[in-house]
Amino acid sequence: MIARVPASSANLGPGFDTLAVALALYLEVSIELADSFSITSEGCGAGLFDDERNLGATVAASVLGHTNFTMHVNSEIPLSRGLGSSSALAVAAAVAAGAADPLAIGTKVDGHAENAAASLLGGLVTASVHERDGIVARALALDDEWRFVVVVPDEELATSDARRVLPAQVPFADAVRNLNAMGLLLSGLANHNDFVASAMDDYLHQPYRMSLLPFAKPLLDRLLECGASGSCWSGAGSSMLGLVTSDLANDVAQGASSFLNDQGVAGTVLVLEADRTGLVTS
Repeated sequence: MIARVPASSANLGPGFDTLAVALALYLEVSIELADSFSITSEGCGAGLFDDERNLGATVAASVLGHTNFTMHVNSEIPLSRGLGSSSALAVAAAVAAGAADPLAIGTKVDGHAENAAASLLGGLVTASVHERDGIVARALALDDEWRFVVVVPDEELATSDARRVLPAQVPFADAVRNLNAMGLLLSGLANHNDFVASAMDDYLHQPYRMSLLPFAKPLLDRLLECGASGSCWSGAGSSMLGLVTSDLANDVAQGASSFLNDQGVAGTVLVLEADRTGLVTS
């Protein structure tokens, strides 16, 4: 079986471990039964993990109960850049291996559900893991006018490192501010005319992570200066995201490229639409 899923950008500012949007970069996994194990890969991460320790291979083996299969991975999703590469690979491998609940597998890999949910469902999603309700994912409204300027530095940032700097507790006022912002963000994502500048403000994770990437704060500011409606970390980084209307996407992308050049930060700038399909199999 062949399974293709999109990348995802989680959090979107105040929606920490709750919101994610699927983006039009793709990862494809194909699996066929065979006499022995083999794996090949192309695209992002090609050749780095071509053995039984590959995340996709371990997921497939756990679903099938053996390693008598061949796997091929073709990915457009940069690794360790906050674009959901691990959850996309886990979900695609689970589906290609015939798993009954690929969302549960993707959630187990990430420890939270929103990236896997976005890769499966496409579009904008909210997801949670709850002791009573289990894993729950729901689609949310997303205006067709939105585009996403994704600045992908060459510098990687492991999610584990980005989580290590987060505090065990946050001030009550900051929690309330995030709730305020996320409510406004959902309204603005559903209708771009309702978006307000404070909707992507975050007080739970981004301020604590800024020291990990010195270019992050000035880059987020530059995206806004160039016309982005909002800007935020993509997941745990190192990628940064600008939320833009279609008419300003190229201007904001050019501004981001100029920033990278002026600051000597190696990287690429992508203008992406939301993927609204999610999982595709063949």
